[in-house]
Amino acid sequence: MDITTTNTSASGSSDSGSSDSYFPKEIEEKWQETWENISLYKTPIPTNEKKKFYALSMFPYPSGNLHMGHVRNYVITDVIARLKRMRGFAVLHPMGWDAFGLPAENAALERGISPSVWTNKNISHMKMQLKKLGLSIDWEREQTTSSKEYYKWTQYIFLELFESGLAYQKSALVNWDPIDKTVLANEQVDNNGYSWRSGAKVEKKELKQWFLKITDYADKLLADLGKLPEWPDKVKTMQSNWIGKSKGALITFKFEDKKERDINVFTTRPDTIIGVSYIVLSPENKLVDEIIDPSLKDDLKDFRKLIKRMSDIERTSNTENKNGMFLGSYVRNPINNILLPIWIADYVLEGYGTGAVMGVPGHDKRDFDFAKKYNLSINQVIAESVESSKDNLTQPYEDRGIMVNCGKYNGITSDEFMDIVYELGGKSSWCKKLTTYKLRDWLISRQRYWGCPIPIVHCKKCGVVAVNKSDLPIELPDETSISNINKSNNSMDKKLFKTSCPKCKGEAYPETDTMDTFICSSWYFLRFASYNNKKEPFNTDEINQWLPVDQYVGGVEHAILHLLYARFFTKVLKDKGMFSVNEPFSKLLTQGMVQGITYKNQKTNKYIPNESIKDKNNPIDPISGDKLHVVFEKMSKSKYNGVDPSLVIDKYGADTARMFILFKAPPEKDLEWDDADVEGQYRFIQRLWRLFHRYNKDNIISFKSQNEKYNFNDLSTEEKNVRRAVHLAIKEITQDLSKLNQFNTAISELMKLTNTLNDDLFECRDQIKKESLEILVKLLAPFVPHLSEELWHRLGGEGSVHNQTWPNFEKEALQKDSYELVIQMNGKFRGKILLENDMKEEDVKNICLKSEISKRWLGENKPKRIIIVRGKLINIVY
Repeated sequence: MDITTTNTSASGSSDSGSSDSYFPKEIEEKWQETWENISLYKTPIPTNEKKKFYALSMFPYPSGNLHMGHVRNYVITDVIARLKRMRGFAVLHPMGWDAFGLPAENAALERGISPSVWTNKNISHMKMQLKKLGLSIDWEREQTTSSKEYYKWTQYIFLELFESGLAYQKSALVNWDPIDKTVLANEQVDNNGYSWRSGAKVEKKELKQWFLKITDYADKLLADLGKLPEWPDKVKTMQSNWIGKSKGALITFKFEDKKERDINVFTTRPDTIIGVSYIVLSPENKLVDEIIDPSLKDDLKDFRKLIKRMSDIERTSNTENKNGMFLGSYVRNPINNILLPIWIADYVLEGYGTGAVMGVPGHDKRDFDFAKKYNLSINQVIAESVESSKDNLTQPYEDRGIMVNCGKYNGITSDEFMDIVYELGGKSSWCKKLTTYKLRDWLISRQRYWGCPIPIVHCKKCGVVAVNKSDLPIELPDETSISNINKSNNSMDKKLFKTSCPKCKGEAYPETDTMDTFICSSWYFLRFASYNNKKEPFNTDEINQWLPVDQYVGGVEHAILHLLYARFFTKVLKDKGMFSVNEPFSKLLTQGMVQGITYKNQKTNKYIPNESIKDKNNPIDPISGDKLHVVFEKMSKSKYNGVDPSLVIDKYGADTARMFILFKAPPEKDLEWDDADVEGQYRFIQRLWRLFHRYNKDNIISFKSQNEKYNFNDLSTEEKNVRRAVHLAIKEITQDLSKLNQFNTAISELMKLTNTLNDDLFECRDQIKKESLEILVKLLAPFVPHLSEELWHRLGGEGSVHNQTWPNFEKEALQKDSYELVIQMNGKFRGKILLENDMKEEDVKNICLKSEISKRWLGENKPKRIIIVRGKLINIVY
C-alpha cells in the first residue's frame, strides 16, 4: 500500500524535518486525510492465516456533540482494534448511529423542523468529531437506525417475532413518563421511580401496548450466562438478578362461600404455611372488586388513587412504610382450615407472580412490619430449636430450622415439613411445585413519532394484521405531519393515516405507536457484518464468519437494557435458523464513567446548564431560585456537564486527548474530569517529539542505511541497558494490552522507556538507535496513531506504521550481566552489592567478606556459617 507523502514539519510546511516544535493540528489533519484516501481501515476478508477479530463500541445516540464518555469508549476499542491489526488479525471495526429517540423529536417540536433534519445534522457533526480522534473505523459499513434502509430490516425482524408468537398486543398497566409523555419499560425506571431519561416521577397508566415475549427465553438467558467467562461478574449478576428465577410452590387458598373462585399464591417458603396470618392481593387485582365488602368501596377508590401515584420501586422498597386495607373477606388455610383475612397492600404488584402473597409475619421482615402496623397476628412456626421458640417475637425468624407450634409436626426440620406440604398439597390439589421469574415481557410500544414504525395494521374485519414483508419498509408519515401529533399523549391521530388491510383489502388503520429504540440496537451488530445486503437483514454465512463480537466496549448502565435485549434477539434469530451464533458478544469491557461537575435542582429533578449559573460558589436555579445540588456525575448532554472533545483537540491535539483518557484511570474505573490532567499528557508527547528530533534532526532518512547487523557481545553497557528497556517494554505493554486491557499501566511503561532512551540512547551506535526508535514508534501506534505515523515516516519507514507487525520481545535482551546481591548478617538486612552473573561461589564469598558492609557489621567477629542463595542473597552468621 502506497502511503508516501511529502515530508513535512509539524507546522505543516515542507522541509527536512528541521523543526523541533510539535504542531498536532497539521500532523493529525494530514494523516487523517491520507488514511481516508487510501482506505487504510477497510475491513479485509478473514482467512486461515488472518483470523477474524470483531471490535465494537456501543454506538452513540446522535445528540449533537461527543463528550469525554464517548471518547473513552471509542478510544479504548480503537486501541484494541489497532493492536489486533498489528498482530495479524483481519479486523472489523465499524461505527453507526442509534438515531431514533425522544430528544430529536422534542427538539424538532421546539424548533418547528423535522426530526430527520435535526438527526442528520447531528450525525454529520459527530462523525467529523470521531474522525478527528483518528479512530481506525471502517466508515464504509456505517449504519443509521433511522434510515429507511436500516429500519426496513428492523421491521422485518419484528415480523419474524410476530409470526413466531413472540410479539403480541394487550392492555396493561404501564409506566408513564409525564414529561416525555410516553411509556417506559420497567428497565427504564430507576431505583427511585424516576424516568431514566427525563428524570420525571413515573406514573401508572392503563394502555393497549405491544410486548415481546422475552420471558419465553428466561431459562436460556440465565443458563447461558455461564458460557460468558469474559464478561464482568457484575454484569452477569445484574442480569441474573433481573431475570430472577425462583423455585417454590403455588398454593391455592379457597373461599368458604365462593367455591368457583380461589386465590393462588406463589411462595418460595411453603414450609411456613401454618404461620400464615393473612392473604394480600395487589390493589389492581380484578378479584378485589368482586370480594370487597360493599361498604368499603369508597375507601378502595381512595386507596387506589394513592397507589397510582407510586412507582413500582417505591411500592416494593424495603425502606418505605407499607400501606394496606382490609377487604372484609376471608379464605381458608388449606393445611389447617383456619380463616385468613384478605387485605390489599401497596407492596404487592399485579404484574409479578400471581398478584397475591401470603402474609407470614413470623418469618418475613416485610410481613412482620405490616402485621405490627395493622395489629395482625404473628405466629412463629419455625425456630432454631424447640427451646428457642418465643411467644412474642421482636423480629422475624427467617432461616430454616425446626418446626414449632405446629402440633404433630413439632420437632421435625422445616425441610422435612416442606416435603410433607408438597405431598399433602399434591394429593389434595392445593399445592404444586412451580418455577417463576421476576423478568416481565418487554414492553416495546412508544407513543412517539420519531421511532421505527410497527408494521401492523388494524382492520375492523380481520383484526390485527401483519404487513407483507414485500411491502417493507412501512415508512414514517411525511414529516410535515409531525404538527398533527396529539399534545396530550404525543401519538399520531390514526384517522389521518388510513390504509388497506393486507388480507381483505378493506379499510384499515396503521399501528401508530412506534418501537422502543432498544429494538433498533438489539441487532445492529449483525448488520455491520452484512452491511450492504439489499435482499435480507444479513447473510447467514457472513454472520457465522464474523460473529460473535470478539470485544464489545460500553457502559455498565446497559447491563440490563441493551445487553439483555441483544442476547434475546440473538437467541430468537438463531432458533429461527438465521445463523448459528448463540451469544452476540464474547468479551465485554464495561468502561467506567467519565464524570463532570453537575448542577441539579433536587426539587424538580432537572439538570441546569453550567453556563446559566452566575455564581459557581453559590449555584442557584436561574428560573426557580432554588439552591442547586453540586455533584460529579456521568457526562451527558441531558445533564449539561459534558466537555466537548473538540476544545481539547483544538488546543492539544487528538493524540493528547486519547492519552489522557487512557492514562487517567483503569478502564473499568470512573474518572473525574480535570483540565489540568491533560497538560501532563501533552508534555509527554512533546518529550517524545523532542526525543525523535534529537536523533533525527540532521537527516530525516539517515537511518535507512543502518541495517547492518551487530554483535550482541560487543554492546556497551548503555546499549545493553537500552535494549533491555526496549524489550522489557515490549513484554509488559503486550501483556497489559492483550490480557488485562490495562492501558494506563501500558502508558506508564512507554513513559519509562522514553526516559531510558532520553538518558542512554545518545551513547549508542546508530543501529541500536534505529532499532529502539522503530520499536518505540510501533508500541506508540495504538495509543497515538497520528504522532506514531509521522515519526515512522520521519524514520524512513515504508507503508503505514499501523500495518507493521507488532514487535516480539527477545529473552536474550532481558538478561543482565550483573545483579544486586543482598547481604544479611544473622538474618538481618545490612546492604547490597553489585556482582557479575557468572561469578563463582567462592569469589562471591570473598568479595562479600571484603566489602565495606561486612567490615562494618562483622568487626572482629569470625563467620561461623555462610549461606548463599545464588543470584539473590548471602547470609553471614557469626
